[in-house]
Amino acid sequence: MLRKVINPILFLPLALCINTINVLSSETNNDIDNFSRELSNKPFINYQEIEKLILNNLELKSFQNLVNSARFNLSSKISKKFPSIDFQANGSPKYVSGKNYSSNSPNLKTSQFTANPSLNIKWNLIEPLRGTEIKIAKDNLQIAENNYEIKKKDLIQEAKMRYHKYQKSYQEIQNKKFTLALSKTILNNATSKLDSGIGTKFEVLEAEAQLSRDKQSLNEKKIEHEINKMSLKEILNIKENFESNKEQNLIGFWKHRLNKNIKAGLDKNLSLKNALLQKSIKNSQANSFLARNKPNIYISNTFSSTFSKGDSLSTDIDYKETGSNYTNSISLNLSWSIFNGGQNKNSYKSKIADAKSEEYAYQNLKNILTTNISKAYLNFKLNEEKIVSSLKDIESSKEALRLSRLRYDVGISTLKDVLVRQNELSNAKSKNINALYNYNLNLDELERLTFLEISKTCLDNNNNKIKYKESFCNIPK
Repeated sequence: MLRKVINPILFLPLALCINTINVLSSETNNDIDNFSRELSNKPFINYQEIEKLILNNLELKSFQNLVNSARFNLSSKISKKFPSIDFQANGSPKYVSGKNYSSNSPNLKTSQFTANPSLNIKWNLIEPLRGTEIKIAKDNLQIAENNYEIKKKDLIQEAKMRYHKYQKSYQEIQNKKFTLALSKTILNNATSKLDSGIGTKFEVLEAEAQLSRDKQSLNEKKIEHEINKMSLKEILNIKENFESNKEQNLIGFWKHRLNKNIKAGLDKNLSLKNALLQKSIKNSQANSFLARNKPNIYISNTFSSTFSKGDSLSTDIDYKETGSNYTNSISLNLSWSIFNGGQNKNSYKSKIADAKSEEYAYQNLKNILTTNISKAYLNFKLNEEKIVSSLKDIESSKEALRLSRLRYDVGISTLKDVLVRQNELSNAKSKNINALYNYNLNLDELERLTFLEISKTCLDNNNNKIKYKESFCNIPK
C-alpha cells in the first residue's frame, strides 16, 4: 500500500518542473509591472547609442557654454591688436544765450547754437601686456575645451554604468522569478505530501514562508529596476519612457597589457594637460607683472571740429551768422611706469610660486592615475575569474538542488535541505550577474582611463584569437 502512495509522488516533481514555464507566464502582474507600461511609443536605447544621447545632458550643455565664453574672451583679447576709434559729440547741439553788461562799453549779447564733434583713433604699436593676455586667453580656451571633453567622457562612463545597472537589475528579476517558481513547486510538492499522509504541516508552513520571502524579494528587485530606469533617463535627459536590450552580455574584451594601459592613459589624459596649461597660465601672469614696467608706445590721431549758428558777444545778434573750424593732430606717444615700489616684482614672484605648485599637482595626478589604471586592470582580471567560477558554481548548485529534491522525494532528506540548496543556486546566479556587471564596468573604466578601444574579439598577448576550450573567451555569452 505504501508503495502505491510513494510511486505517484516520485513523478510529481517532474510534472511540476515541466509546468514551471507555464507558472511563470501566468503570474499575475502587480502595480509595479503596470507602472512600466504606462507610456507607449517607446524609443529603443542600446549600449552603442549612449555616446550620442549623452549630448542631450543639461550639465554637458552648460560646459559647452563655458567653451563659447572662453572663445569670445580670446577674440576680445586678439582685438587689441587693431586700432580703436572713439567718437564724441559733446553738446550737439548746445545753445548758449546771455548778456554781458559793462559801464564802460556797450552791452554784449549771445545767442548761439554750437556742435562739437570729435574723432579719436588710437593704435597701440607696442603694448607689453597684450601678448600675455592673448596667451592666457588661449590657454583658458584650451582648458575649457578639455573640461568639456572630460565632463563628456565622465558622463558617458556614468551613463554606461547606469545602463549596466539597469540590465543587472532586470537579470536579478529573472533570477528571483526563477526562484519563486521553484518555491511554488516545492510548496505544491509539500502540500501533495501532506494530503497523501506522508508529509507534515511544518514543511508546508516552511515552504509557504519561503514563497512569501521570494515574492517580497521579487517586488524589491522590480522597484530597484524602475529606479535604475529613472536614473538612466535622468542622465540622458530623456523625458519619455524607453525600451532597451535587457539581456546582460559581455560588451567586449581587453587585449592591452598593463604597461601599455598606463602609458596611453598618462599620454592622453586631459586632466594632466590641464595641469600643464594651468602652469603656463601662472607663468604668463607672472610675465604680465614684469611687462607692466615696460613702455607702452602708441599712435593717436585726434580730429575735432566746431559748428556754430548765431552770434556771440555782439551788440546786435545776427541769427543767420554761421561758422566752423576744425583741427587734426597726429602723434607718437609713450607711457612708461618705471617704478611702483616693487609691487610688480613681488607679484611676479607670487605667480612663479603658484606655477611651481602646479608642477607638484601634475606629478601627484600622474601617481593617482597610475594607481587607478592599475587597480582597474587588476579588478578586471579578477572579475574574469569570478565569471568563470560563478558559472561553475551555478552548474554544481543546480546538480546539488536536483539531488536534494530527489532525496526529499524519497524521504531521506528534509525540506530545509532543499530550500538551502535552492538559495545556494539563487546566490550563485546572483554572483554571476554581479561578476558580469563588474566586468563590464571595469571595461568602461579602462577605456575611460586609457583612451584605448575595447576589443570585440578575445585575443591573446600576440593578438591571436584564443581557441582552446577552457579559455575565458569561450564561456557562454
